Amino acid sequence: MVADTREGTLLAELAAVLPDDAIVADPVSMEAYRSDRAVGVAAGVPQVVVRPRTSEQVGAVLRAAHARHTPVVPRGAGSGLAGGANAIDGCVVLSLDRMDRVVDVRTEDGYAVVEPGVVNQQLREHVRGHGLWYAPDPGSKDFCTIGGNIGTNSGGMCCVKYGVTRDAVLGLEVVLADGTVTRLGRRTVKGVAGYDLAGLVVGSEGTLAVVTQALLRLRPLPPPPSTVVAVFPDLPSAGRAATAAMDVATPSMLEVMDQATIAAVEAFQPMGLDVTAGALLIGQSDLPGAAGVHEAGVIAQACERAGSSEVHVSEDPEQADLLVAARRVCVTAVEQLGVSILDDVSVPRSRLADAMAAFADLAHEHDVLVCTFGHAGDGNLHPTVVHERGDEAGAARAAVVFDAILEVALALGGTVTGEHGVGLLKRRSLGTELPAPVRTLHEAVKRAWDPRGILNPGKALPLG
Repeated sequence: MVADTREGTLLAELAAVLPDDAIVADPVSMEAYRSDRAVGVAAGVPQVVVRPRTSEQVGAVLRAAHARHTPVVPRGAGSGLAGGANAIDGCVVLSLDRMDRVVDVRTEDGYAVVEPGVVNQQLREHVRGHGLWYAPDPGSKDFCTIGGNIGTNSGGMCCVKYGVTRDAVLGLEVVLADGTVTRLGRRTVKGVAGYDLAGLVVGSEGTLAVVTQALLRLRPLPPPPSTVVAVFPDLPSAGRAATAAMDVATPSMLEVMDQATIAAVEAFQPMGLDVTAGALLIGQSDLPGAAGVHEAGVIAQACERAGSSEVHVSEDPEQADLLVAARRVCVTAVEQLGVSILDDVSVPRSRLADAMAAFADLAHEHDVLVCTFGHAGDGNLHPTVVHERGDEAGAARAAVVFDAILEVALALGGTVTGEHGVGLLKRRSLGTELPAPVRTLHEAVKRAWDPRGILNPGKALPLG
């Protein structure tokens, strides 16, 4: 190690404040920390990866980096899909995976205190032992972490009724860019003292502060759901059904899969799905007893009126688990078809059918495969563009369709990202979505929190 260089000085200071096993400087070992799961975005080479265990250690890392104007890229499980955790040349990758304790569960107050490295599903299982439930359930819940969920304001299948991560965050412990440790938010369900700074940090993708602890709202365990599955001849009719169902019910889940996705899932994990169906809509009600059965029936009737060819209502938990598993495996199943570029757009519910029809038209026009699935109940869709590996012409067409999908979402009054975040992937599109005065406000907020611009630079903020 060369102590005279700028990098050497930083490494020496980090070595003085962190245990040996918290510093990864070997190029081969650092390779695993360079990028997340996003396709088609650049990843740099970090000078060092650090894996602290305490807020104080995170503060020491940021103080050292702040003094040298060295960029810091916070990282959770690397399950992101927008390049938000991708390294920058010469940066410090700040991996929070070792901060993985459930610190406290306050059943009487309805919240848990957790560190950012806690895996979403592990938290859900932990609080289940207290008779409680953590609602946000992203598709990657088995391996994504709470810190990453907070960074991107993750949603999931239950958010149609229970909200996204921001709705579950009561308070945060954060480390600011200069290493200051502080707390934001509150421990009460209600509170309006001051600006909602905790809410501002949620969804900021590590560009404002590093989350080292979260106080998360818990709910009572819901009863077993009543499940509706409806088969449709095409995507637009499924979209109309989803809109109609939301007009008359408050489902705890309302998911859609198109024919290409159904076929991919059945090929990857056979479970008897009808691969001839144009689209599949899966809805659930978690109201107790007869109320849940009634609401499921109301959803089924909305599907029938919208043109479904087949509708089933079931109270069987095993069948419900099977159908939900089919939806959860969509991303992995589609990845088997070739190089997949997963999009994440949201449109007003009233424009859901229009969006689905437009995606199908784009696929036909450009001769590419687009697999559309997502959270129909809140208009958040994941049209995924697929091309064969090694097919350069197909890759070029896929890139055109990916961008065109974003344009469709904006034209329909929607947004370019519903839950995956901006990262590197959608900075230019965000610049198109946000008006100039709003872009200026974003820049001002960034300067106020991170005046030296060291926290995840080049991510999340709009271009253009």
